[in-house]
Amino acid sequence: MAKHSQNEVKESLKELTRIFQPKDPRKFVRDYIRKYRITGGYEDELTILVEDEMGKINSSVS
Repeated sequence: MAKHSQNEVKESLKELTRIFQPKDPRKFVRDYIRKYRITGGYEDELTILVEDEMGKINSSVS
């Protein structure tokens, strides 16, 4: 992913995570990659991003 588009993907994924609050981050990322045709090899990085975002959401709710 180019630097600019990588940031767009990350921001988009963060926003979708806030909206949908997925129960299974890995499945959520796989569906996202498939739907938006993201180049392979970024699943682990994006899954960590979703998990971090969910941690932020859960800590602010408590």
